[in-house]
Amino acid sequence: MPEGHTVHRLARLQRSRYAGRPVAVSSPQSRFTTGADVVDGRVLVDVEAHGKHLFQYYGPDTTVHVHLGLWGRFGNRRLPELPPRGQVRMRIVGETHYADLRGPAACELLDDVAVKALHARLGEDPLRTDADPERVRERFARSRAPVAALLMDQSVIAGIGNVFRAETLFRTGIAPMTPARDLDRDTFDALWADLSEMLRDGERRGRIETLRPEHDPARLEPPDRGSVCASVVYAYRRTGAPCLVCGTPIAHREFRARNLFWCPGCQPGPDRN
Repeated sequence: MPEGHTVHRLARLQRSRYAGRPVAVSSPQSRFTTGADVVDGRVLVDVEAHGKHLFQYYGPDTTVHVHLGLWGRFGNRRLPELPPRGQVRMRIVGETHYADLRGPAACELLDDVAVKALHARLGEDPLRTDADPERVRERFARSRAPVAALLMDQSVIAGIGNVFRAETLFRTGIAPMTPARDLDRDTFDALWADLSEMLRDGERRGRIETLRPEHDPARLEPPDRGSVCASVVYAYRRTGAPCLVCGTPIAHREFRARNLFWCPGCQPGPDRN
């Protein structure tokens, strides 16, 4: 599933290519025909992201909401248009580019009340200028749940997926099963700052690279070619591989139907069932 940095990057791209001008909107797949007919030919006023959700604003009570889900893609191409290939839920055509939406979990037309309600259900997004980390800290302080659970709760922090969860917990030295309320203010502040830094970097790059230069095997002299395949992340999907910092094998367990990855040496703490 695309994490928040991907959706923010997509919103920025669509804002620059389509916003402020009339766009042609259609539904080649015919599953969004009614909504497409409403916004077709209108000016796309703005595009924004909140966590993993994309919002295209076409005016009062006229917003297209997209959630890519596990398989969704919203590819952009330069004109001229090519015939739709595959199941294209929505096509948006501007002056220089067009974009095809395939396989989303949601593609719907919402009025302003529904948009406001959806934003209200989502947690604080570290990539948004209106994010309030104090609200997140207060949720952590009241919760006995593991930090790993709250990081993936989109009503607490919006936009975090499994990769960023594993990597921020490693980079801040927090064991995944640590009760959220056990984090002191300094540790929480470090966690929020690290999430913000990684998400901003991911949005800029268009990919996730979490290693600090001093830990990147590809930068060793001479390069450690045997470890280059792990030179993008510290813990995610590196089960059994040596930690790039301390050498301890990376651990893995299932938790709430998702996978946890961590280093027992760099992230000492509780390992609750």
